[in-house]
Amino acid sequence: MAKPKKKLTPAQKRAKKERQKKYMTVFMNGKQVRVRRPETIDGMDVDEFIRQNADPIWLHQNELWEYMEPEPQSVEYSHDAADPEDDDIPF
Repeated sequence: MAKPKKKLTPAQKRAKKERQKKYMTVFMNGKQVRVRRPETIDGMDVDEFIRQNADPIWLHQNELWEYMEPEPQSVEYSHDAADPEDDDIPF
């Protein structure tokens, strides 16, 4: 006859929930292994959250230059380029 299943105590249930939050089970080399879950912020990966929400000053202060995007180049007009009457060579 099969052995009846034991019910978990409240402390065991809490420990199981905590383990499930902290770790996930994956297969490595044909074996089931428990590994730490990647950290998330609001369900997003930490790096993705930083890319979307950080400003350039914060990225610079924390040395995360790889996430900084170059600022768009502003078009500057010089006096020489805007004046069509000065077509002669200056030297």
